[in-house]
Amino acid sequence: MAEPSREIRKRFHQQLDEIDAKVIRLFALVTESVAAASESLLANDTEAARELTERDSLVDQLEVDLEQIAERELLMQQPMARDMRYLVSVLRIVPELERSGDLAEHVAQRAVTGLALRLTPTVRGLLEQMGTTCVEMWRGAADAWAERDPEAAERLDVVDDRLDNLHDQLVEELGLADLALPDALQTTLVGRFYERLGDHAVHISERIRYLAVGT
Repeated sequence: MAEPSREIRKRFHQQLDEIDAKVIRLFALVTESVAAASESLLANDTEAARELTERDSLVDQLEVDLEQIAERELLMQQPMARDMRYLVSVLRIVPELERSGDLAEHVAQRAVTGLALRLTPTVRGLLEQMGTTCVEMWRGAADAWAERDPEAAERLDVVDDRLDNLHDQLVEELGLADLALPDALQTTLVGRFYERLGDHAVHISERIRYLAVGT
């Protein structure tokens, strides 16, 4: 019969595996939401936008569950070294995932107003590029978590520079485009949402680097 302390450690590591499965699921949901948000916006797909709102509710619930589980394990198990670093990383990353899900929902909500139908081809093209770049970054962040890749932060930082450049181009084009002021303001917000989505992906990849190497 296994010693009680050994059984406790076994259950603890099983719990860590369950936490990791939930985090991976959360990454998948957010990445899917970012992709769906751009598609619904540009296609003026109001049904897809409503479905994304339902998905965001699942993201919110997963965040709450993960925070409760991680905090409980920290208090009850008092883990050391790498296990402590892992649980702290989860508690830092999960809120950023939840906020990113909210940002994707904000982008999709503009589909309900038919915003994309009133934009110029150039503005639409820039939004499409920003959306594609965000999806690339979030897929990279999800892979980095699964692989504990410490080098992902540097790669995503380069892609984020590209996203920032697209954002600058969008702001410049909005100053020139013949758009109604409310539509220009809403498009400015969408651009800002994309920029923040990129920032969150970079921040998360930096947390993953800390998890992988401790710095």
